Formats: sequence, structure tokens, C-alpha cells
Amino acid sequence: MEEEMVILVDENDVKIGLMPKMEAHKKGVLHRAFSVFVFNDREELLLQQRSFDKYHSPGLWTNTCCSHQRDGESSIEAGKRRLQEEMGFVTDLKETISFIYQSPFDNGLTEHELDHILVGTFNGTPNPNPDEVAAYKWMPLESVKEAMRLNPERYTVWFKIIFEKFYEDLSQ
Repeated sequence: MEEEMVILVDENDVKIGLMPKMEAHKKGVLHRAFSVFVFNDREELLLQQRSFDKYHSPGLWTNTCCSHQRDGESSIEAGKRRLQEEMGFVTDLKETISFIYQSPFDNGLTEHELDHILVGTFNGTPNPNPDEVAAYKWMPLESVKEAMRLNPERYTVWFKIIFEKFYEDLSQ
């Protein structure tokens, strides 16, 4: 199986090339990514616990899903693709904010992403892929914020960063 490629971008989200995903994470180069936040009608956020077999951040809680756009794929198309692959459903998404963050991991990899935040609504029952997701839960935003404050080690590094940006944007 061919390794997934990520889209290298400059600070203005202009594509400057492609690189294998693992190489980009080893070198810490800026690339395009997206993070999906799905809410239900009770305004609860759908969180997933990453599979314990993941190569980084196994077993940690994070946003509904996230990944990298493929070359020629819009953020919305990519978000819908990964929602189906990870959580077993698709819903309409809208793009909200985007920003750059950089975060090293203990295993020597670095996330350096221009992250597009996508938001959608879903009221059904997810059907998560066990290769991707160990568990899921719905939580109100205030409860997520408090849980992260009390137990930050239970959440992915990027989720703590993007949640703060997303929460900040909602407050404005």
C-alpha cells in the first residue's frame, strides 16, 4: 500500500508540494490538515478515543475526527471522507476558522499543521471503525473544557490546542 501524501503549504495555505505523511511528521514541515467537530441538537460535542493501536497518541480522547486533505480534495470532502472512515457516518460540514500550530510528540514526530476547523451536526448513533476508534462519547463544551483542565494527559495535544482556538472563536 502506497504511503499517504500530505499537502505542503506556506503560511497562506498555498500548496508548495507533496510529501509522504511520515516524512512530513519526522521533519516537522508545515502541511494542510483538518479537524472535525460534530455536535448533536443538545449542543454536545462528539469525542472519540483513539484506538490503542495508533502510532501516536493511542487511547487519548480527541475531537470527532481529523486527518489530512488529499491532493485535489477540498477540506469539506476530506472531512466527510474521514467521518465515514473513522466514525461510520457522514453529515454536512461547514468550514469555520483555520490556523497554524506546531506540536512535538514524545516519539520524535512533530505536528506542524495549517488546520481547517470543520463543524457539523449529527443526531444518530456513530458506527466507529475499531482500527481507528476505541470509544466515543458526547459532551457539552463546558464539560470538555473542565475535563481537559482536570486531566490534560487524557487528551491529544492537538485537540487541546484546537479546542482552545475553536472555543475562543465561538465566544466572539
